[in-house]
Amino acid sequence: MDFTFFFFFILTLLLWEVAVADNVSFDFPSFTLNNITLLGDSSLRNNGVVRLTNAAPTSSTGAVVYSQPVSLFHASFSTTFSFSIHNLNPTSSGDGLAFFLSPNTTLSLSGPLGLPTATGFVAIEFDTRLDARFDDPNENHVGFDVDSMKSLVTGDPILDGIDLKSGNTIAAWIDYNTQYTLLNVFLSYSRSSKPLLPLLSVKFDLSHHLRDPVYVGFSASTQGSIELHHIKNWTFHSKTITTTLHHPHNVSVVGISRSGATKKRDKRVVGIVAGSVSFFVAFTIFLGYVFVRRWKIGGRKEREKDKFQKSGFVAYPREFHYKELKSATREFHPSRIVGHGSFGTVYKAFFISSGTIAAVKRSRHSHEGKTEFLAELNTIAGLRHKNLVQLQGWCVEKGELLLVYDFMPNGSLDKMLYKEPERGKLLSWSHRQNIALGLASVLVYLHQECEQRVIHRDIKAGNILLDGNFNPRLGDFGLAKLMDHDKSPVSTLTAGTMGYLAPEYLQYGKATDKTDVFSYGVVVLEVACGRRPIEREGSKMLNLIDWVWGLHSEGKVIEAADKRLNGEFEEEEMRKLLILGLSCANPDSAERPSMRRVLQILNNEAAPLAVPKVKPTLTFSSDLPLPLTIEDIVSEADQESMCEIKID
Repeated sequence: MDFTFFFFFILTLLLWEVAVADNVSFDFPSFTLNNITLLGDSSLRNNGVVRLTNAAPTSSTGAVVYSQPVSLFHASFSTTFSFSIHNLNPTSSGDGLAFFLSPNTTLSLSGPLGLPTATGFVAIEFDTRLDARFDDPNENHVGFDVDSMKSLVTGDPILDGIDLKSGNTIAAWIDYNTQYTLLNVFLSYSRSSKPLLPLLSVKFDLSHHLRDPVYVGFSASTQGSIELHHIKNWTFHSKTITTTLHHPHNVSVVGISRSGATKKRDKRVVGIVAGSVSFFVAFTIFLGYVFVRRWKIGGRKEREKDKFQKSGFVAYPREFHYKELKSATREFHPSRIVGHGSFGTVYKAFFISSGTIAAVKRSRHSHEGKTEFLAELNTIAGLRHKNLVQLQGWCVEKGELLLVYDFMPNGSLDKMLYKEPERGKLLSWSHRQNIALGLASVLVYLHQECEQRVIHRDIKAGNILLDGNFNPRLGDFGLAKLMDHDKSPVSTLTAGTMGYLAPEYLQYGKATDKTDVFSYGVVVLEVACGRRPIEREGSKMLNLIDWVWGLHSEGKVIEAADKRLNGEFEEEEMRKLLILGLSCANPDSAERPSMRRVLQILNNEAAPLAVPKVKPTLTFSSDLPLPLTIEDIVSEADQESMCEIKID
């Protein structure tokens, strides 16, 4: 390393000054009328607590704001406050309260939460009402709002054991880092113990949205219920950071005749030089230590990678350390489990150093798990599509096999379709259309557009994840098979999930692009009907395909539409989706469309296919028995699934 270059590099760092401007800081351990403004029905109680709403059966709206506007352009801020929401009538609930940043203080007296009417506001809502108008997930959630009551991201306080309307005092921390454009929200029943992990984490650039300056404060409304909202204390700190780099020629040089001030500057220069030299020596020793250590560790890791290369693994995303993943998942705590797949258990992971959230898939510690691990890595490492779950990295340590993916906040499609209405929001018709379109798009990519054709083999609602905007992301490639475009598919062991498996796949165990099309058709029918592929009705099992086809044969296919949508859909579009699902789920693989044709139909670039009124039947030779038993075919995640297979 060149000493002169290193010296001036260190000198530059030492002369880098950080100037902080427009900082705002205030602390209200209890409230007085100094520096706050009460709006609407809010009032200051004798104990120094602000009550935002009245205890009246009619609607009440109120707010409290810091009297002076705050400049948050390219500024980080942190705020801590304690609040309580007391519901006096358990049979009803108000809207809760919100912390907001707004360019003005004109409240919406009739709107939920009493948030400002002007555009340009950002709010963290502590919502105690399930309002279908805003796609609320439940009546106890925290949400991130921008110009709308429809939260961009929500978090569930129950995961941390917190009931917002219990009447107990709840401490909240909201931290925004302008450098990483990351906003984190923490909740606890104790103000002295801030949780390590946030309840809500949002990556959003406030400087691109907020008009400068803004007012900061709290608002609440009751919407006709008797609910009391109290703010008990509040601290707020903001910091705008700008950097100024002083050129080296601004440093005075040593002369023959100097004033006292010049001598002081000269001493500082000498100190800087001496410090830089000392730092350089120490840094060189440190580099030597790190080099030797990494050389030893690197040799071991290269040997491990060689083993993977021999197994066919050719691409390397980021390699995570086991310790890092263990910490991010709270040592793989059961409370962090968000799902199960063919590969193993999926955990929600929060990386404190970067403030990011990911999903970590952990193997079942078996030879089969290792085989699936290698298959998934080898398959997805080179795939890029907006409707695929993005792989962030992997880890092989401590006998563990781990994959790290982007975290999908809305979970899997099956959980969204079938969870109880009071526990979450119902997928709208536009969301369902987008899911069918996005899934078709990614399957066209896998079948025809990527370098090697990919047959997924396990397309089902549980393997389709939804991002924050309910866009579909196909995941779980543990069962995928790669094949060259110019080669025929090879026979493999039958695997997958009952209800999604094509008849010829069950019979011969041969996976093709048409078996993926069949599974896609089942998912489309699920999305349109809101019913599982196989359901128990009394003592019998109902097959979704048979049920929809029966209605189609009677000319009443539209009656298969999900009743929970209450008719809020375009009837012709629903009919088209149902017919498309049937055409893809045709028992005769030769009659199924390609995924490209499916995509063209959805985009209105091709006419829908004709579907026979009577469902076609297939006959298999009795000389060709099923390759596996039902127990072998049904995936572990769907042990309760059942179906009937008839062999002529």
